[in-house]
Amino acid sequence: MAEPARSVADLIVECLENEGVTHVFGIPGEENIRLVDAISRSSIRYVLARHEQGASFMAEVYGRLTGRAGVCSATLGPGAINLLLGTADATTNSTPLIALSAQVGMNRSFKESHQGVDLVSMFAPVTKWSALVATPGKMPTLVAPGAALLLVLAPATVTVPVTAVVEPVSVMT
Repeated sequence: MAEPARSVADLIVECLENEGVTHVFGIPGEENIRLVDAISRSSIRYVLARHEQGASFMAEVYGRLTGRAGVCSATLGPGAINLLLGTADATTNSTPLIALSAQVGMNRSFKESHQGVDLVSMFAPVTKWSALVATPGKMPTLVAPGAALLLVLAPATVTVPVTAVVEPVSVMT
């Protein structure tokens, strides 16, 4: 019997686990619920925050105190923008931090949407690396080798469009 296809969310969580991540700070929402669900089935603890900005500062302080990457997550649009201040603070303090957010699905990217924000451009000045994973097929090249790339470049932010988080991904082992 074939194994069920893993989603991008499962791959992200597996990678974070392999790098020793134990906590993710954030707020669940419709667009990132698959990631939150994948975290709930892992050894990683999802710490609920009252506001995305608080989640980013929680992750920043976690990284500062432990020396390991603090990880925060948010939904798309304004939720993701709220991660910006804590991420910028992590950069100024040379604190390892990974910010994960959802993004408007690629099928809505050129249509008017109040949730569609160019997060890559917004986060680029305050991180060492900011990227958009536009299709699930690109995720293995980013995640499969391990989150070590992110941890070396931290603070870093990765935005994951909602369609990519939902879709299955093929990973060569």
